[in-house]
Amino acid sequence: MWSLSDPRMPKPEEALPGRSERVEVAKRHFVNGAPMEPPLDGMELALFGMGCFWGAERAFWQAPGVCTTAVGYAGGFTENPLYEEVCSGLTGHNEVVRVVFRPELTCYDDMLALFWENHDPTQGMRQANDVGTQYRSAIYCYTASQLEAAKASRDVYDTLLTRHGYGPITSEIVEAPQFYFAEDSHQQYLAKNPGGYCGLGGTGVSCPSGTWRAECGSDPVPSGE
Repeated sequence: MWSLSDPRMPKPEEALPGRSERVEVAKRHFVNGAPMEPPLDGMELALFGMGCFWGAERAFWQAPGVCTTAVGYAGGFTENPLYEEVCSGLTGHNEVVRVVFRPELTCYDDMLALFWENHDPTQGMRQANDVGTQYRSAIYCYTASQLEAAKASRDVYDTLLTRHGYGPITSEIVEAPQFYFAEDSHQQYLAKNPGGYCGLGGTGVSCPSGTWRAECGSDPVPSGE
């Protein structure tokens, strides 16, 4: 389906069928004890693909204003996929981190700055030595204002990266697809395994949060999203 030298997205008819049963995870966040699926009243969702989701999740759970985080799979075709299936390249899914944050304490612009600064968005379907469709860079947007902010931030950051000798940004920016939880062993992995692998690494190019928008924040996600 794909090779280390040339990964490609499968066609829908090539994807693994998956299953109707969802993966079960712990009810509370291993690091901060917050509910893994909190009520969304007054909170906002963000969803990002940045390569291996272990390090990506840690970058966000450490951020001020973040209520809870979870890792999972999105952007593919297989229903309720498993980790081994995603890694096979036969689901089309991306490894993602879902972030729930309090807009009165932080904002979507800050989430975007963390996204851009904590990985290399110019590498296509890879991050450093991690190669495959599941490692592609992506911003999955829940509202029209998130979509607008993501595209504007991409344009600003692309200019900054070009000045530092990097190629064009390859991140996909689309409306948020279905999010599927990853297995519980992957949730907050680097807190459970402090010496665990983290392939996350940025470019070293700072992203000036908020320079692409007049105001900080975006539309709240409707309750029950």
